[in-house]
Amino acid sequence: HAKQWADQERRHYACGSLAAFTNIVVTFPIQKVLFRQQLHGVLATEAVRQLQRDGLRNLYRGLLPPLLQKSTTVAIMFGLYEDFSRLLLVQVGDSGVPEIVTRSFAAALAGTAEAILTPFERVQTLLQDHRHHNRFNNTAHTFRTLLTEYGVRECYRGLVPILLRNGPSNIFFFGLRGPIKELLPEATNRATHVINDFVCGGLLGAALGIMFYPLNVVKARAQSQVGGAFQPCSKVLLTVWRERGGSLAMLFRGAHLNYHRSLLSWGIINATYELLLKLL
Repeated sequence: HAKQWADQERRHYACGSLAAFTNIVVTFPIQKVLFRQQLHGVLATEAVRQLQRDGLRNLYRGLLPPLLQKSTTVAIMFGLYEDFSRLLLVQVGDSGVPEIVTRSFAAALAGTAEAILTPFERVQTLLQDHRHHNRFNNTAHTFRTLLTEYGVRECYRGLVPILLRNGPSNIFFFGLRGPIKELLPEATNRATHVINDFVCGGLLGAALGIMFYPLNVVKARAQSQVGGAFQPCSKVLLTVWRERGGSLAMLFRGAHLNYHRSLLSWGIINATYELLLKLL
């Protein structure tokens, strides 16, 4: 029984990892366009032209860090959420604490734990930024340069916006996933279950992507810097705000593409995760 229980617990990590792997391979070119918009505040057409100028050989440059990071963080997200939920529900027992509070706390803990993998987002940012193409060759070279020239702390530049994003977004995702699916037409077979899971995950991902978009802009700007002082989130946001003429529309430049990318990404992740959970 103990072995069977352990296998069941590991299943959540494996399904989350495979779901994220599938998503990253499919949506990586869209992410590169979005990154250019977040970093430079340019239109999608200009971002696409930049990538075309960089050439096809650079299109998947920087793929390895998000592949490693996302496969691991989504595994942690789903796996630790299940583990923390189970442990906290046992601890709380009949104390009268609502289950939604316990599960929200479990979601926040899982999101916070994901932040340990910030170095992968850091390296991805540097490899995607065309200003660093001649300085950093690949994932291993970037890690080695950061560690030897600047130390471990430099790998965690941009940690604060990631922490501010991960915990709350996990709470919303896990808290609303079930209720949204219940509002959809009842699934009668595996195909309609997959469609419902895709719609549910996609809608949540898109909405949360818009909600936390400014934090991703701050993260992109902070992580594109190499060396120098670590600036507070508020200062980075104010700098971007001033550079873009104090315009909310300019601050959210790229948000529409982020909406569609998140819709596709989290649709794929949620549908693949639930499908694999049934198959394994």
